[in-house]
Amino acid sequence: MTTTVTDTHSPTLHVPYITAWSAEQTEPHDLVALPGNTGIGYRDERAQDRDRDGVLWRRVPLARNQGKPLFGVVHSPRQRRAMRKLLCQVCAHPADTDPDGTLFALPDNRTDWADWPEGMACTEPPVCADCLTLSTRLCPALRRGHAVVRVRNAPIVGVHGALHVASPNGVRGWKPTIATFDDPALSWVLASHLVRELRDVTRQR
Repeated sequence: MTTTVTDTHSPTLHVPYITAWSAEQTEPHDLVALPGNTGIGYRDERAQDRDRDGVLWRRVPLARNQGKPLFGVVHSPRQRRAMRKLLCQVCAHPADTDPDGTLFALPDNRTDWADWPEGMACTEPPVCADCLTLSTRLCPALRRGHAVVRVRNAPIVGVHGALHVASPNGVRGWKPTIATFDDPALSWVLASHLVRELRDVTRQR
């Protein structure tokens, strides 16, 4: 659900479900190379650090509504839940779906290729019709320009996160990347976002 924040110093704020709060800072972590240099893991790894596909996820506390909302910063576990269940990124209710597909609001990059965003790797969860306008107002990336699309087929294909490499001084982060589930590099990624591929897309505006 959307959180409403009111105080005596600011107007009412609507905080999207996937927005991180100041009390939800990423926990310090100590990554190590797995035996045989087959990937990365936490030195004190716990069962909940990996998902059902064996992907290692960034440790983020669950402290929604505590502190201040960090607009533009996505809370990793809530993003995963919204993407996996196709929930609205603003209110966490089921996203709007009709015969043309599920509703998404995306940063407008339609000049990237002719049939954009067909085939795009997407980390933005969908929206419901009631929250569409609110999402384009609250999200900094969407305020700069957005496109509204419906997607008939959006399989979960991988993750976005930080690719790591082994070095003489231990494991170090190298660069942000998107890794599909069949990518050999996946075992070296500390994931932060679930990724769906947008297929059979109809642009609404």
